[in-house]
Amino acid sequence: MIFRIADTFTAALARLTAAEQKAVKNAAFDLQTDPTRPGLSLHRIDAAKDPDFWSARASQDLRLIIHRSGGALLLAYVDHHDAAYAWAMRRRIEAHPKTGAIQIVEIRERVEEIAPPRQPDLLSASDLAPVSPHEISRLETIPLFDALDPDALLDVGVPQDWIADVRAADEDGFLALAPHLPAEAAEALLEYVATGRLAAPEPVAPEAIGYAHPDARRRFRDIESTEALEAALAAPWERWAVFLHPSQEAVVGRDYTGPARVLGSAGTGKTVVALHRAARLASASGDARVLLATFAPALAKALAAKLDILAGARPGIVPRTTVTTLVELAEEYYELAAGRRPRVARPAQVREALVKAAERSGVEASERFLVSEWTHIVDAWQLPDLEAYASVPRLGRKARLGAKQRERLWPVFAEARAILARQALVTRAELFATATAWLAARGEKPFAHVIVDEAQDCGPPELRFLAALVDEGPNALFLAGDIGQRIFQQPFSWKGLGIDVRGRSTSLKVCYRTSRQIRTAADRLLPDTVADADGLADTRAGTISVFEGPSPQVALLENEGAECDEVAAFLREAVSAGIEPGELAVFVRDEAQLPRARAALAAAAIPVLELTAVGEEAGARASLGVMHHAKGLEFKAVVVMACDDEVLPHSARLEAVADAVELEEVYVSERHLLYVACTRARDRLLVTGIQPGSEFLADLRHQ
Repeated sequence: MIFRIADTFTAALARLTAAEQKAVKNAAFDLQTDPTRPGLSLHRIDAAKDPDFWSARASQDLRLIIHRSGGALLLAYVDHHDAAYAWAMRRRIEAHPKTGAIQIVEIRERVEEIAPPRQPDLLSASDLAPVSPHEISRLETIPLFDALDPDALLDVGVPQDWIADVRAADEDGFLALAPHLPAEAAEALLEYVATGRLAAPEPVAPEAIGYAHPDARRRFRDIESTEALEAALAAPWERWAVFLHPSQEAVVGRDYTGPARVLGSAGTGKTVVALHRAARLASASGDARVLLATFAPALAKALAAKLDILAGARPGIVPRTTVTTLVELAEEYYELAAGRRPRVARPAQVREALVKAAERSGVEASERFLVSEWTHIVDAWQLPDLEAYASVPRLGRKARLGAKQRERLWPVFAEARAILARQALVTRAELFATATAWLAARGEKPFAHVIVDEAQDCGPPELRFLAALVDEGPNALFLAGDIGQRIFQQPFSWKGLGIDVRGRSTSLKVCYRTSRQIRTAADRLLPDTVADADGLADTRAGTISVFEGPSPQVALLENEGAECDEVAAFLREAVSAGIEPGELAVFVRDEAQLPRARAALAAAAIPVLELTAVGEEAGARASLGVMHHAKGLEFKAVVVMACDDEVLPHSARLEAVADAVELEEVYVSERHLLYVACTRARDRLLVTGIQPGSEFLADLRHQ
């Protein structure tokens, strides 16, 4: 017997109490092993329009809705008796007449009055209140889709029952209608609204129909064993662990002949793709080692926890996969190479060494220039001598130093390096270079596959290190990131370092984490198209969010006291609306603004966890931290505080700028930092500052 599970089942299961979930899981295991067991009371729902809907008893009041067809059993839904039956009475499960994908179709004939609007879940057939003809057929404005004929709507998966409603819907009506459509149809129509273009459906192989269709696989999964069922039900809220969007699944399953990259704006599932790809390669590669790495320790810890969930019934995945930060891994190889643990120089120590070196060399140059030249040229590229310094590309820097100027400056950098060495200090770039050299001297590489999350923040030392960890070959190096979230590195050519992803770069366009309103506002902080130094561009156009939410708020206050009151009121309102403290976060630009955030959280009487680079579980506490620690996190409600005129962009960074090109880069990365903080919010976002506020806020407020 084929046994399947639907995303509507796991979503409904997550809404039950712990005791109810336990009863449902026991019933599910019984169904998988012996569906004829008398205690299940399995029987057909005769009044349902779909004759294949059956009911199974989990407790006195809980019922599992089962779909039985062609020797297969599907867990479709679960709820208390009356609600479970009502769900089944309003649904059919059938193949779409045009695409061939199996869909859960809400029966159009049974529409009733829509309930008051609430925050919707992912756009899929789920337990949403049916929509009334009045709500979806209002013609107060020009219908959005009247230019599309029925065949075009069928092409993108709109069920036959709903075509007339789609063609008649205005903007408000469509927002009420969209959650009742299959996900592929809703996404295609949302993209049409955003771009004016109805994307042609991807061709599928003849055998990829029914439950094998890519669109069906996003909502249904075959469960091969009791262990696999246990894994799928262990954490039903982790939808990403079971169901993938077709665009994500295509990247996960694709074999690449060289280095590959996946791009996408915040919330489009790049990390999910990286996790699934790591699991897939660890499963398929025998005893081959897989590296899943990132920058922040907190994010690495989260990746390890998610890999445990994803491994589920495949326990061999975890032992074959190393999850760590790039720095921690480089430190291990540095110790093997140097015979001691590295002592990484602090910025102040580097600055002091450069000033002393300039004095000893008799060279007059500003500290600002020396630090910039060292950071972005000499140390970043680990230049060994004057010859290398004389020939290195300037990466677009305005300071076009001639040969004599470089010859005059080189003794400063050589002496600064010697000063640090005498103190047994290494720079971060030197740490990676030493580890890379040790790896290059070995015949055998430690990993068969290397996958990196947040790869946009890799610099030349990190990329050289990654290339040294793995042999060149199929599926060797995979990089996931968003150019618009680059906050640490200046742009440079990946191709120039031998990592050419041209022709192997994919952009994800469906945003699951952030509401349309928040994503649209945050996207205004960035250009429509963000390009890297190799000319590969990622455009925000065509990205769609799969749920709606309140518009983000931007508040400029007269003083810190007024800001504290505004933020506290926002937080209290979020809690009163049912958002748990652990689903709240407050971010500021740097540590100097943390006291303002602490005061607001105290005024709201909300317990706090202060984020660090290491990271820990927030539990029943709101998270508080600087924007740099926001990477990889998500919350239902977020406050970004203290966005004042001289705080964002950061005045200290502006004062340290050495030339116009670097000034522009500071502005770009500070915008990216605000974008990262804002896009941690799923449903609610408040951004505050003291008047006149950061110049960036004008873009957030623009409608």
